[in-house]
Amino acid sequence: MDVEKQIKYWKDGAISDLEAAEALIQNRKFIQGLFFCHLVIEKAIKAHVTKVKEEVPPRTHNLNYLSERAEIEIPIDMRNFFGILTRFQLEGRYPDDKPEIPSLSECTKHLAKTKEILEWLIKKL
Repeated sequence: MDVEKQIKYWKDGAISDLEAAEALIQNRKFIQGLFFCHLVIEKAIKAHVTKVKEEVPPRTHNLNYLSERAEIEIPIDMRNFFGILTRFQLEGRYPDDKPEIPSLSECTKHLAKTKEILEWLIKKL
């Protein structure tokens, strides 16, 4: 496996998904936008798993589990945010899970936090 190529794949995917999240939230597709925010963080962490383990990351969406596999010390505020995003990734995959639709203001805050975490994760690569 070409580790650098895989890291680039996950990193580029995270950046692309951030653009999608922004467009979705801007178009008031809040649940979908937050689903993509989760994908952003998931893919960025999977880049770290690839770097540390030199293997394809596991097929899971659990951000805390992935960060443990990647051996990243995640601050508590980020871990709490992962919990928020998890609600929206579940709804995107499992229609029986219906979180309350957040306001534009709340989505904008979540998007800003997603950007902040993505930048932090990319710097650590």
